Amino acid sequence: MNIVKKEINLSDGRVITIETGKLAKQADGAVVVKEGNTMLLATVVSAKEAKEDVDFMPLSVDYKENYSAAGRFPGGFLRREGRPSDSEILVSRLIDRALRPLFPDDYHAETFVTVTLISGDKETMPDSLAGLAASAALAVSDIPFNGPISECRVARINGEFKINPSFAQLETADIDIMVAATYENILMVEGEMKEVSEKDMLDAIKLAHDTIKIHCKVQMELSKEVGKTVKREYCHETNDEALREKIWKETYDKVYAVARKCQADKHKRHEDFQAVKEEFIAQYTEEELSELNMTLVGRYYHDVEKEAVRNLILNEGLRLDGRKTTEIRPIWSEVDYLPSAHGSAVFTRGETQSLTTVTLGTKLDNKLIDEVLRQGKDNFLLHYNFPPFSTGDARPNRGVGRREIGHGNLALRALKNMLPTGEDNPYSIRIVSDILESNGSSSMATVCAGTLALMDAGLKIKKPVSGIAMGLITNNEKFAVLSDILGDEDHLGDMDFKVTGTVDGITATQMDIKVNGLPYEVLEQALEQAKVGRLHILGKMLETLPEPRPEFKAHAPRVVTLTIPKDTIGALIGPGGKIIQEIQASTGSTIIIEEVDNMGRVEVVANNKESIEMALQRIKGIVAVPEVGTIYKGKVKAIVAFGAFVEILPNKEGLLHISEIEWRRLDKVDEVLKEGDEVEVKLIDVDKAGKLKLSRKVLLPKPEKKE
Repeated sequence: MNIVKKEINLSDGRVITIETGKLAKQADGAVVVKEGNTMLLATVVSAKEAKEDVDFMPLSVDYKENYSAAGRFPGGFLRREGRPSDSEILVSRLIDRALRPLFPDDYHAETFVTVTLISGDKETMPDSLAGLAASAALAVSDIPFNGPISECRVARINGEFKINPSFAQLETADIDIMVAATYENILMVEGEMKEVSEKDMLDAIKLAHDTIKIHCKVQMELSKEVGKTVKREYCHETNDEALREKIWKETYDKVYAVARKCQADKHKRHEDFQAVKEEFIAQYTEEELSELNMTLVGRYYHDVEKEAVRNLILNEGLRLDGRKTTEIRPIWSEVDYLPSAHGSAVFTRGETQSLTTVTLGTKLDNKLIDEVLRQGKDNFLLHYNFPPFSTGDARPNRGVGRREIGHGNLALRALKNMLPTGEDNPYSIRIVSDILESNGSSSMATVCAGTLALMDAGLKIKKPVSGIAMGLITNNEKFAVLSDILGDEDHLGDMDFKVTGTVDGITATQMDIKVNGLPYEVLEQALEQAKVGRLHILGKMLETLPEPRPEFKAHAPRVVTLTIPKDTIGALIGPGGKIIQEIQASTGSTIIIEEVDNMGRVEVVANNKESIEMALQRIKGIVAVPEVGTIYKGKVKAIVAFGAFVEILPNKEGLLHISEIEWRRLDKVDEVLKEGDEVEVKLIDVDKAGKLKLSRKVLLPKPEKKE
């Protein structure tokens, strides 16, 4: 074995090691990245040749966590790792978005990157190391790649930035972002914040980049040491320069003219662009068409379209739909659109539309988390759906993909810190965003619609949140930052920068950059322009609903919480759950009991006030602690020679001694009382053994003494 190991020393004394030459040696590249007890195995394999007629980069990135890494069995009947979890998919996307732009444009061989957690602990978050591991595997391979890159997490904890914090440290952070970069440039940013300023976010990005530079330098040294600085030769494209020149010469002016029409209808605009292409093809005879490489025609015409649209923006400041660079598309919104939902909203911006619902539930509706390194429950869910009809595509809906999970996660992170907490929010909350139309920024439409639906449901959110997607067009001489980008501007542009926030700061962001050498000054301008844009959008939202509704909908569940002594939990549940089931059945409520801080926490849930009050009365009767001096209306349960046993509270009986029944002397108890009688008594004492002593006579007028 030719084992090579390199170390990255962090400023706080932690060490990251990268080792190659020991595991998975038949892969094109394989490394083990280790920090503490956390170890990631990253492998990369690329086909020797590209498949025929493939003109894109067929890259597949998978991040997997083995339960054995933490000494655990997987759940389910099979006790085996199954489909990727949402968190694994999100980490896969983080790696993919950083790697994909750096493969050569003309490299089209199928390439598979796999990063596996093979050992893990609660101190080191593996997603912080996944991008580094994937890039290092490429660095020790002969696969063409314009890297290296790395990723790291930056968190601000108690006012201080920390690189790659632990799970526990992250819980108190007000900034949590993942940054990917090469030695020279930022590639990707994603994370959440608690209403921080644009400057604070930029400071965090700069700190991450300084750390990533060290990672990249070590990978360069590793690549040189294993002799992989020279990559494999390949030829995945054949070009026809004469055809390219002909297409540019005959179509550019026509395409520019179509772009300059500034049509807001994307389908009409696409038809006009397609007509130019078809007009070019129409000049060929059937015989000539059989020899014409249509793949090259499509590729060269796409390049013409891209250049024309970009030049229109840079030279004339005009966008495809006629807006200025800072202008936001027309907005309209509506709340309470769905009468049976607990909260609903429609948010439409240009040709992008989200129909969003809010559903309120109980703790029983919480999502169970059973991941390798994280277990627990989530009481806030956000699901994003992107059906094919939203873009006019005639194809089947194959379910939720990685894109939907990523967009939903971004919207969730944007909203979650604005939800009420603690006793102000006893609910499980599920937001569902169905995208009905899409032409750019559908995830940001989800944030806006989600805010309105939450307020429509009557949830007292801390502050409303809006979101905007920013774009960039640059030719290295001049640039234009675009507010509220269209789908075409995302596809043809150089940046997709999504920013969400309140009036007081940023709550989440996601940025992908497609060009090299983007100055921080451009990012700063984009953030300031985004702030103006999202505040404009927020103003439009608040015209529809300025604040949360004062009450929940009539059909929404109500939740009342109370605390009971721990030793009364069993009495409330009853043998085999008999008592609590009877209370639920007779009152039409749902009762949830859990032990918290050595006390019983009871939630009573119902859709109407009467059911809750009935259930509370029953519960309080069961768990109430008898108090000396209190008068109770009890029921005679048994007659004995020396008195009667009276049930004053559920399952709580006291002795009414024969001498305490009346002021006069009784020979027998049944002179006054019989089993089943209801009688008012007063609790006069509780002895050391906890036995209750009752009196009836103290509630009766005391007869005057005879002379």
